[in-house]
Amino acid sequence: MERSIGLDFLFTITFFAPKLDIVGDTPHGKRIIANVDGGHFEGPNIKGTVQPPAGDWLLIRADNSVQLDVRVSLVTDDNTLVNLSYQGVRVGQQSALDRLAAGEDVDPREYYMRTICKFETADGKYDWLNRLLAAGTGQRFPDRVVYDIHQIT
Repeated sequence: MERSIGLDFLFTITFFAPKLDIVGDTPHGKRIIANVDGGHFEGPNIKGTVQPPAGDWLLIRADNSVQLDVRVSLVTDDNTLVNLSYQGVRVGQQSALDRLAAGEDVDPREYYMRTICKFETADGKYDWLNRLLAAGTGQRFPDRVVYDIHQIT
């Protein structure tokens, strides 16, 4: 029996990460830590803000693609703490990646930015988040990163 995979919209999330710590060239690639210092999210069943501690441990690989490794603290509008972690990838033609690295606003159709997300919370009202995986599509802007997050059904 074949089961298809579907997606249900959870929320749109925006991160602000103005400070980058350049670790430099490591045996795995060039490591950069993006310190997320705020943001917000909103969807039909959940909304709130992003608060520290939060960050993205980026790895620029030999092919100049970017490996994403993110952990952020979400606080819902009714003051519930939710941990969001995700791994992902951003790839594209070198010219698009160069323009992103230079801080330019690049059309998201010029690159591929996808994530797989997991949630963790102790609050019963949001326990449903503990039992799902989600997928995100992202767009990087000069001053923020925005993802549309969908539950994988």
